[in-house]
Amino acid sequence: MNWFKKLPGFQKSPPGLERVILRRLPGLFLGGTAALALVAMLARLWPWAGEAADVHTRLTSLDIWLISLGILHWTVLLTVGIGAFIVMVMKGPAYVADAYPLPTLPPGQRGPREP
Repeated sequence: MNWFKKLPGFQKSPPGLERVILRRLPGLFLGGTAALALVAMLARLWPWAGEAADVHTRLTSLDIWLISLGILHWTVLLTVGIGAFIVMVMKGPAYVADAYPLPTLPPGQRGPREP
């Protein structure tokens, strides 16, 4: 049984921006995550003024902000990646499903959607 029958005469669309996006996603993922981690490391090296409890509160708040930005960054990249993948699949070859014979009604009987 042939699961994937290509539609005869169908011409594939040339690859476009979706391939560029899919190739750049791993670099953007690592670069964005590394940039956020670098900010967190630099904040610990920064000479903060004030009491230890205040410095700890500032660093904790900064960590919460950076973690939330990291999760937002990953979510945006995942969403863009899913969209680019869908476009890539849609530009691929067309496939024909197996024929599904429609049931025939006896003469004089109407179907559920016929007026």
